[in-house]
Amino acid sequence: QNLLAEKVEQLMEWSSRRSVVRMNGDKFRRFVKAPPRNYSVIVMFTALQPQRQCSVCRQANEEYQVLANSWRYSSAFSNKLFFTIVDYDEGADVFQQLNMNSAPTFMHFPPKGKPKRADTFDLQRIGFAAEQLAKWIADRTDVHIRVFRPPNYSGTIALALLVSLVGGLLYLRRNNLEFIYNKTGWAMAALCVVFAMTSGQMWNHIRGPPYAHKNPQNGQVSYIHGSSQAQFVAESHIILLLNAAITMGMVLLNEAATSKGDVGKRRIICLVGLGLVVFFFSFLLSIFRSKYHGYPY
Repeated sequence: QNLLAEKVEQLMEWSSRRSVVRMNGDKFRRFVKAPPRNYSVIVMFTALQPQRQCSVCRQANEEYQVLANSWRYSSAFSNKLFFTIVDYDEGADVFQQLNMNSAPTFMHFPPKGKPKRADTFDLQRIGFAAEQLAKWIADRTDVHIRVFRPPNYSGTIALALLVSLVGGLLYLRRNNLEFIYNKTGWAMAALCVVFAMTSGQMWNHIRGPPYAHKNPQNGQVSYIHGSSQAQFVAESHIILLLNAAITMGMVLLNEAATSKGDVGKRRIICLVGLGLVVFFFSFLLSIFRSKYHGYPY
């Protein structure tokens, strides 16, 4: 009983200073793994050091901090639940002990017994939003946490600046607004949006992948992810350029077929457009073939 009281008192003291308690291997084994324990512990296994280049870890940590702060400063806060973090560079032995080779990972260690399969948060399927983590914790511990987020006015300010900029431009050009009816301009703007979305920019915004991957053993840099379940930022840029080149080829083919200019010039335009489509579409297929193994391209 004295040992349990000392452990709870120490965790409460650390939590009063910081909502998420940082742990190394020794602290993890003493306060999380070793009995006696009458409290639940949520552990985030991560790799936050810059050399690890884990942007997902940083984003997940921000959500984790929001959740831990919501619990720490709520009226329901008690010594039944603690939030901790184990960084790979501070507790590599813990990762080895748990046979863990990926980060970030969230685990719940119950007051009694060993963690079950459901005590590992399904980050790949659910994501790492603080609200989703809170729901998972409620299912595992019956502790309900209401998430409070600090106000963020960056989106409102950016929208206000954009509206002001567009309004200012329209005011300056108020005597000549024919450019609004320019079909080519609207078509180019629509294509930019389409290229951005089809290349995976929204996935990058949600998941925050690294720009590329450098192999620490041989120094080789990979710009294309080898799995169909992930991508690098550089990969989305490559796909965007390939789609743009293919579209340009299709535009040139259409121009060659519909224009009434010189036949020789139209033939050159047709050959250039056909070359763009054939070459860059083949390149695009080769990328998909390298990611989707076994598909009969």
